[in-house]
Amino acid sequence: MIDRYARDVMKTLWSDQTRYERWLAVEILAAQAWQQLGKIPPGVSERLRRQARVDAAKVEEYERVYHHDMLAFVSAVSDTVSREDAKYIHFGLTSTDVVDTALASLTAEALDVILDDVAQLREAVRTRALENKMVPVIGRTHGIHAEPTSHGLKWALWWLELGRDEERLRRARQTIAVMKLSGAVGNYAQLPPAIETYVSQQLRIEAAPLSTQVLQRDRHAEVVTTLAILGGTLDKMATEIRLSQRTEVGELEEPFAHGQRGSSAMPHKKNPIKCEQISGLARVLRGYVVPALEDMTLWYERDISHSSVERVILPDATTLADYLVTQMTAIVQGLVIHTDRMRHNLEMTGGLVFSGRVLLALVDRGMTRNHAYDVVQRHALAAANDPSLSFRERLGSDPEVKQILTDETLQSLFDVAPYLQEVDAIYRRIGLAESEENKRGPIV
Repeated sequence: MIDRYARDVMKTLWSDQTRYERWLAVEILAAQAWQQLGKIPPGVSERLRRQARVDAAKVEEYERVYHHDMLAFVSAVSDTVSREDAKYIHFGLTSTDVVDTALASLTAEALDVILDDVAQLREAVRTRALENKMVPVIGRTHGIHAEPTSHGLKWALWWLELGRDEERLRRARQTIAVMKLSGAVGNYAQLPPAIETYVSQQLRIEAAPLSTQVLQRDRHAEVVTTLAILGGTLDKMATEIRLSQRTEVGELEEPFAHGQRGSSAMPHKKNPIKCEQISGLARVLRGYVVPALEDMTLWYERDISHSSVERVILPDATTLADYLVTQMTAIVQGLVIHTDRMRHNLEMTGGLVFSGRVLLALVDRGMTRNHAYDVVQRHALAAANDPSLSFRERLGSDPEVKQILTDETLQSLFDVAPYLQEVDAIYRRIGLAESEENKRGPIV
C-alpha cells in the first residue's frame, strides 16, 4: 500500500525487516525444540538467540543470486553466527513451515490493530447515536421523502453493524492464528510433531490439525473477505454522509480544517473528499477478495501461485482497512450535524410525509383502504403540484374527510412526535444505553 494510505503501525508491521525478524523468531524456537529433544548439541539455541541477526538488505543481496528468499534469508542469518551453529538454522524445516507460521502471526497482529480501530470507531458512533436519539429527520426510501424518523437510529444501525464487523474480525483472527511445522508435504517426515507443538506454545498460536506443505488458504480468504465486508460498512456510512452533505440537503458536513481548501477553482467549495476517499478505497479493498478466493486452489500439496498474490493483498488489505477505519473515526468525531436543516427538510413538502398516518386514520374510522388511499393520494399529489394550498388544508376542506375527522384530529396527524415514540424502546432492545455497563451492548 502506498504511504498516502498507510499508517506507521502497519508500515512497520509489514516491512521486510519485520517479516525476516519474525522468520528468525520461528527458526530459533525450532532450534530450541530440537535441542530439548537432544537432536542438536547443547547451547546451540542459546547462542542463536543471542547472536543471530538478520538484515533485510543482506537478504536482498543474496536473493539476487539465489532467486529464493528463504535460502537468501538462511544465508544472511548464517553470516552472523559461527559455521558450526549455522548448520542448525532451518534444521529439518521446509520454507513454508517458516513463511506460513510467520505470516499467520503477522496477520493476526494486524487484525488486533484493526480490532482496536473498530472499537474506537464504534464508541464514536455510539456517542453520536445517544446525542441524536430524539432528533427528528426525514426518512428517505428510493431517495424520496418517506416518513419522519430519528436521526439517532441511523447511528444506532451503524453501531450494530460495526459490532457484527468486530465479531467477524475476531472469528477471522482465530481462523488465521494457526501455524504449521509439518515438513515438505505435511506428514512430519523430517521433524516430529513435538517441534511444532513447542513452537506453537511459544508463539501462542494454535498448530493446524492437518496441513500439506502449506496452511490451507480458506483461512486467508476469510480474513480478506472479512476486511472487505468491513470496508462495505465504511462505504455505507461515507455514502450516507456524502448524500447528506449535498447542497440541496445540507444535513451533515464532514470536518473541514482551518486553512483547508475545497476546490482549486471555486473558493466557496467544501467537498466531502474524505468520505469520497473512503468510498473509493473500499472498492480497492473489495478487489482483493477474488484473488484471495482464487488462492485457495493449489496443485497437489503445494504450488506457489498464492505466494506472490499474498505478498500484495494481505499487507495491503490490512493496511488499507486500518487507514479507512481511523479516517472514519475522525470524520464521525468531527462531523457537523445541522439539525435546523433536518427540520427544514422535514417540513419542505408541507406535510406530505404524514400521508400514511392520515390514511390509517381514515381506515380506522370506517373508510375502505382503497378509497382512503385514493382520497389521500389525490390531495397529496395536488398539493405537490400546487403548494399554494397545503396538503393539510386540502384534506380539511374535503367533505368526506371532514365527515369522519375533526379539525383537531386531523391536525394531530401532522405531529412528528408519534414517529419517535418507540425510539427509546428500540435503544433498550439493542442495548444502546447510556450506562457504562451497557456501553458496548450486544451484537444484533
